[in-house]
Amino acid sequence: MKTRILGSEGLEVSALGLGCMGLTFGYGPATDLSDGIALIRAAHERGITFFDSAEAYGAANEEMLGEAVAPFRDQVVLATKFGFKDGNPAAGLDSSPARIRLVAEQSLKRLKTDVIDLFYQHRIDPNVPIEDVAGTVRDLIAEGKVKHFGMSEAGVANIRRAHAVQPVTALQSEYSMFTRELEDTIIPTLEELNIGLVPFSPLGKGFLTGKIDAGTTFKEGDVRANLPRFQDEAREANANLVKHIGEIAEAKQATPAQVALAWLLAQKPWIVPIPGTTKISRMQENAGGADIELTKADLDALSDLLAKVPVTGERYTPAMQAAIDR
Repeated sequence: MKTRILGSEGLEVSALGLGCMGLTFGYGPATDLSDGIALIRAAHERGITFFDSAEAYGAANEEMLGEAVAPFRDQVVLATKFGFKDGNPAAGLDSSPARIRLVAEQSLKRLKTDVIDLFYQHRIDPNVPIEDVAGTVRDLIAEGKVKHFGMSEAGVANIRRAHAVQPVTALQSEYSMFTRELEDTIIPTLEELNIGLVPFSPLGKGFLTGKIDAGTTFKEGDVRANLPRFQDEAREANANLVKHIGEIAEAKQATPAQVALAWLLAQKPWIVPIPGTTKISRMQENAGGADIELTKADLDALSDLLAKVPVTGERYTPAMQAAIDR
C-alpha cells in the first residue's frame, strides 16, 4: 500500500489506517481478543501501518492493539487519545495536564510500547486552555514518551492556538461523502498550517458500504440505533443515495465502500481515512479502496450526485453535537 505524510514533521503512514474503536466500543459486544488480534495482524500483512485507539474505548482496546503489534511494533504507527474523566465519555471531559500525563503512562503500558506515536486530544475541554494541553503534550514529546500531537473534532480557533504552542500533526474528525462540514473552514486551515486530516467514520458509520437499508436492525449497544441519520425515514432516503454511489462503483468494478474511501483519498494528498471493522474480509475490501483511481469524470459524477441527493438527518443527537468544537 502507498504511504502518505501527516503534518510538517514527516509522520509517514499507510494511505489507509485501521480504526480500532469498534473492536470493543460503540457497535455492540466486544470482539474476542483472539479475533481482534487476528484482524490487526491481517491488516498489517495487507500493508496497513497506522492503527487508531483511545483510552475511551476501554483498556481492552489498547491492550488488544499492543499485543497484536508487538511482533512488528517498529513497523507501525500507534495513535491513541486522552480527554475524558476516568476515560469514560459519559463522565465528561478532562484534559487537565495531570490527567494527560496519567493517560500517557497508562497507554504506554497497555500498548506495550515505550513511545506513543500520535497522541490526540479526543475532544476540546472548555475548562482547560488549549495552550496548557498543547504544552503538556510538548513536554511529553521532549521526554520521549510521545512523538506527535493530534487533535480531534477541534475548531479553527483552537487548532491555531494549539499549533502555535506545539505543531499539530493531524486532526481526526468525521469526514466522508456523508459528512462534509469540514470543507468550509477546517480543511483550508489544515492546508495552510500543514496539518494532516484523519477522517473517522469515512464510510458514514457503515452506511456507505451499501449494506444498510430500511430493514436493518442494530445490536444492543450499537450507537447507530439512536442517531438521527439511521432512523426509519432517514435510513430509507440515505439508502437511495448509496444505491446511486453503488452504480458508479459497479462501473469501476469496485464496491461502494471502496469508492467512498477512494473519494476521500482524492480530496487531498494529506488525508488518511481510518475505516474500522471487526471482519477480516471487510478490512481487505476497505484496503482495496486505496487501489481505486477515480478519474475527473468519476469525481464530477459523484459531486453532481451529492449535490442532487443530500444526506437526510443529522450525524449526531443534539447532546452529542454539543461536544463538538466548531
